[in-house]
Amino acid sequence: MSQRRVTVLMSAAFACVLAAPALTPPALAQQAAMSFFVTSAGPGNGANLGGLEGADRHCQTLAASAGAGAKTWRAYLSTQGQAAVNARDRIGKGPWVNAKGVVIAKDVADLHGENNLTKQTALSEKGEVINGRGDTPNRHDILTGSQPDGTAFPADKDMTCKNWTSSTDGTAMVGHADRIGLKDDAPSKSWNSSHPSRGPGGGCTQADLRSTGGDGLLYCFAVN
Repeated sequence: MSQRRVTVLMSAAFACVLAAPALTPPALAQQAAMSFFVTSAGPGNGANLGGLEGADRHCQTLAASAGAGAKTWRAYLSTQGQAAVNARDRIGKGPWVNAKGVVIAKDVADLHGENNLTKQTALSEKGEVINGRGDTPNRHDILTGSQPDGTAFPADKDMTCKNWTSSTDGTAMVGHADRIGLKDDAPSKSWNSSHPSRGPGGGCTQADLRSTGGDGLLYCFAVN
């Protein structure tokens, strides 16, 4: 075979390789399709999330890092006061699936009823299990500021660290991502309303959140 023909064949083969469609690894494809996750990390300033806007932005950023940034993401958080917001009203209609493609709830009613949230399904945007009770460190406390039905608390007692703008004042209601607590009762098993944060700083500092088994993590839901 002539040198010229060999060169032509090699050039054609190289062109075919360049034209071939890139294959998306199955794990990345699943993450792109996910519509729910627990943040792998919090913003880092205790319960001062920059309000709902800052919390939503954190969800959006982490989703984008996992290849799911085309969706609109919202943090599952309530606020209190005159313009109170219910967490259940800001997360879309469902269904929601985790980074492994497992359905955690088919709609809002299911999410606040017999949902499929467990330590094995409440995965991060990376598809990783969040440390729970018995792990070191325990990170199962997830900020919600919500009652069990996903609605806001009355304004008489702060459960949202000044509507997610303070790392010094107030307390924050948290849920347990692993559905396990100190007792075998309903609050201990609640994914969204287990107990208020507490600690030497009052309940809203990063150290306070960590002292009760958390890290300032959030539940994120895709609304579309």
